[in-house]
Amino acid sequence: MSTSDTRGSKPSFLRDAAKYISDAVDEYENDLYPINTEIQSHPELCFKEFHAHDVIVAFLEKCGLAVTRKAFGLETSFLAEYGQGGRVVTFCAEYDALPEIGHGCGHNLIAVSSIAAFLGAVGAMKQSPAPGRVQLLGCPAEEGGGGKLKLIEAGAFANVDAALMIHPTPPVDHSTPDIAGISYGTCLAAYGMNAALIGKPAHAAAMPWAGVNALDAATISYTAIGLLRQHILPSDRINIIMPEGGTAHNVIPEKSLIRCNVRSENASQMHSLKERVQNCFKGAATATGCTLELTEVMAAYTDIRPNEALCAEFSDSMQEQGREFLCNLEKRELSSFSTDMGNVSYEVPSFHGNFCISTAPGVGLHTEEFRDAAKTPESHKRAMGVGKGMAAAGLRVLLDDEFASLVKRNFEADKKTR
Repeated sequence: MSTSDTRGSKPSFLRDAAKYISDAVDEYENDLYPINTEIQSHPELCFKEFHAHDVIVAFLEKCGLAVTRKAFGLETSFLAEYGQGGRVVTFCAEYDALPEIGHGCGHNLIAVSSIAAFLGAVGAMKQSPAPGRVQLLGCPAEEGGGGKLKLIEAGAFANVDAALMIHPTPPVDHSTPDIAGISYGTCLAAYGMNAALIGKPAHAAAMPWAGVNALDAATISYTAIGLLRQHILPSDRINIIMPEGGTAHNVIPEKSLIRCNVRSENASQMHSLKERVQNCFKGAATATGCTLELTEVMAAYTDIRPNEALCAEFSDSMQEQGREFLCNLEKRELSSFSTDMGNVSYEVPSFHGNFCISTAPGVGLHTEEFRDAAKTPESHKRAMGVGKGMAAAGLRVLLDDEFASLVKRNFEADKKTR
């Protein structure tokens, strides 16, 4: 479904802007590939992305752009800007990796696609005297660190009119290879916590009655959560590991530790599910006489609230490149991942699309196979293409008053449905 009728016709300059964007991205495409492979071959965990930060910033400075290092109080964030006055559009670049797997989520492609979008928009803006500012924001620690939550708190999105980024994924469906990705989609809200169950040690053979068994409490918790699963929604997720459950077989376990992540279709449902899971821990602690210590290990990531006008504009721009993105505004495509870009979408009009890269059937995110697929020249080429699409959507926010107003109206209308 398209919203071309509600978006109206483009101003004359924007009809020519696609060429300016394309020329700018094409100019830098070969320069961005070494950036891509450098990030990919040097994976860094959340808030430790020092090499990626320095590589990207050095490249942008070499391009003659103004860049703030260590932006908004985060050592591995940065902010590049171009233009003045008018509205503000921000492209979000991620570049953190996963433990052991490395870039199994393809954040190297997120980084270069957003850099391409920024440079494409800058190239077009150089051809227009109209006011407006475009930004490239370095966003560390998406993989559980909540980097964008910290950026929100620091005011990084306070005066932003639209925020855009896109994530690589395996093919939507290998039987429909013509689908290049998803434009209008959402994801699961998520929250991570640790449940420490504290008991009392005792000799397991000589005086077991003197102990309070923390492993029993963990077992009851695990069982209770397992039984809870029949009463939750099909889209809900509860994922658990138990890294600690005692130190010796002849000692009543004094401590058990459960790490738990819950996910639901939206933030409200996620908080409800979180409370139900916490009640399982509380009941187990009460039943066994243990004490319970709950700690947050991943701040709440909300669902994505995709902006209809931005998604449709991106989709139309990609259509002009001969690439079809799913954009049914009657139904948001639900993906099972979670991202702190969702929190940004609660603050400002946002676009978070997915673009497909070539993988074997059955390959998913957070795997070595996807990591390897994300480093190919073909995947880089696709990242450049979606960078052009994001630049076109962002540029229209800056230069088309009617479209910018529609984006804002879509955002305000969505607030009433949360």
